Amino acid sequence: MAELLTGKEVVENIKNKIGPMLAELQKEGLTPKILIIRVGARADDLFYERSLEKTCQNVGLACEILALPENISQEALQQLVQKESKREDVHGVLLFSPLPAHLDEKPVVAVIPTEKDVDCLSLVSAGRVYTGEEGFAPCTAKSVMNILAYYNIALLGKKVVVVGRSLVVGKPLAMLLLAKNATVTICHSHTVDLPAVCRAADILIVAIGKAKMIDASYVSPGQVVIDVGTNVDPDNPGGYCGDVDFASVEPVVHKITPVPGGVGAVTTARLCLHVVQACFKLKDKNKNIYKNI
Repeated sequence: MAELLTGKEVVENIKNKIGPMLAELQKEGLTPKILIIRVGARADDLFYERSLEKTCQNVGLACEILALPENISQEALQQLVQKESKREDVHGVLLFSPLPAHLDEKPVVAVIPTEKDVDCLSLVSAGRVYTGEEGFAPCTAKSVMNILAYYNIALLGKKVVVVGRSLVVGKPLAMLLLAKNATVTICHSHTVDLPAVCRAADILIVAIGKAKMIDASYVSPGQVVIDVGTNVDPDNPGGYCGDVDFASVEPVVHKITPVPGGVGAVTTARLCLHVVQACFKLKDKNKNIYKNI
């Protein structure tokens, strides 16, 4: 039976780091605030919005929602995001995506100041991750790193296979793993003999976006498996599952994250930490708030 790498303990660890930082800011009359910009009312956006509001309230952050009509024009959206991002009382900006089909996301996120881009939405922020400069990495990718660190899973020289090459998880996560001197392989839908590549890994990280795709044929004994996916469970209407078929994989591997209760549980806490860090940076331009926490 595999050891479960649950997110609850990691979340508490992050909150314990946020607490003293918040106390220091509050002494100066500052309360970190995140501005969430939502276009339309997608069910998954509303679900994440409620979760984030609750987490902010629990840790002591301010959270403001800017809900915009689905038919907003490109020009109006860009102007509004640019204007709201400049507010002194806003320290982090999060634009929910994907946007409606008539809107182009890239020029919109480009007007968010890098120091307030707390989920690495813009190309400038992504470039900082790839070059190792100061900046915020995507919260989901950082959450995976937090889980690995909390459970003392060694990365130095280890073979890590990342299944998925998205800009929000797979690619930036590979950069973060390389920075820890792991040997990283990124896989995708065109990888030849994907099960064999996955079985050869010391650590298997799955972010492919397909429910229960990774079954026992993809894993081997002794592995650590990190499941980043969150999908509607095809076998349990109303329930959620990961990209890993937990029932078949868990008896084989050494350690595994559950879904729900794994990576997803950490992501909102990580976002809150980024907002607190951003508040520090805006208060003191010379302060190194991107340290490895």
